[in-house]
Amino acid sequence: MEFLKSYIDIVIFGILGLMAFIAIWCVIERLLFFRKLTFEDFSSQDSFDDAITENMTTLHIIYSNAPYVGLLGTVIGIMITFYDMGMHGNIDVKSIVVGLSLALKATALGLFVAIPTLMAYNALFRKVNLLSSYYKANKENQR
Repeated sequence: MEFLKSYIDIVIFGILGLMAFIAIWCVIERLLFFRKLTFEDFSSQDSFDDAITENMTTLHIIYSNAPYVGLLGTVIGIMITFYDMGMHGNIDVKSIVVGLSLALKATALGLFVAIPTLMAYNALFRKVNLLSSYYKANKENQR
């Protein structure tokens, strides 16, 4: 239990930090890709749609799972707080409240990662839909 107590914050924050880094990287990559996109580079609607939706699944996975990673950190933090109370026989309100408040920071960080990622995902998904429609209209006008 001491190992868990010592390293849970580092592990949970590390995972959420990695998720945030990947989300930012995917958003920047998509924005740069959309900036240099030309319809002439693609021979079919399917190849175009595949190209413009790349990395969208990664963003979906991150915004869907970041709150759960944060919640896992909170649950483990609460378990550690109760374990410490049981082992020491100390039911001091101050130590309980401090332990629980520290545990809740993992959930807050999980939401801090998930909410902007969801916003970016929805904005990019809207852009994907518009580009797909423009591509389709452009190909129909060329016929």
